[in-house]
Amino acid sequence: MKIIHEIGTRKTAVARATLKPGTGVVRLNGQVLDSLPENMFRTKIMEPILLAGDIPTKVDITVEVQGGGSNSQAEAARLAVAKTLAAFDKSLQNVYSDYDRNLVVADVRRKESAKPNRQGKARAKRQKSYR
Repeated sequence: MKIIHEIGTRKTAVARATLKPGTGVVRLNGQVLDSLPENMFRTKIMEPILLAGDIPTKVDITVEVQGGGSNSQAEAARLAVAKTLAAFDKSLQNVYSDYDRNLVVADVRRKESAKPNRQGKARAKRQKSYR
């Protein structure tokens, strides 16, 4: 079995996941995922692993995440883990797609850039009165 590399992105966060044969250990930035505090972000990253059934027990997944905020990093890691597992077992592609499309396809939305003369806002214009 060969090593699989995939990338997941969300806003400015980039996660690089590597899948190789192993015993089911998932590491996030060098830490075992189970040792991280139990919160929404850890649950978000665990989602594709739980949906995959017993497949993740045969492989080790290492994820390196940088950039963005904590939520964007969690979503980028979630996408990267799902893409590596889907590349390992093609039947997971449909499972992930039916559950949540963002497990298979990156969300490409970004913050809209600010426009000049609007006090740093992207859309709201200054109102003008003719009195």
